[in-house]
Amino acid sequence: MSTAKDVTDATFDHEVLRSDKPVIVDFWADWCGPCRMVSPVLDQIAAEHADRVDVVKVNIDENPQVAAEYGITSIPAIYLFKDGALKSSVVGARPKRYLEKEFAQYLH
Repeated sequence: MSTAKDVTDATFDHEVLRSDKPVIVDFWADWCGPCRMVSPVLDQIAAEHADRVDVVKVNIDENPQVAAEYGITSIPAIYLFKDGALKSSVVGARPKRYLEKEFAQYLH
């Protein structure tokens, strides 16, 4: 079970776009094998950088509005938002070091 908070179409604006901290959003689905592979990696990043960044999950099957708004066509899609804007994105399962490098300026 993931430690990342579940965010929905209804809560995305408040939890992500209005957050005081950068937010890493994991767009995923139950049927997605690579999504299950990257979930523990994101949990590690969340635990190690909890003071700097929040990590949340959006199930695209249950929340099609947000997925459509951000043009999610391949998952996992891992987006980083800061101050209400998309700052960085990674599509596909990637190792922890890759994600930490991609999001480094927001983690340190």
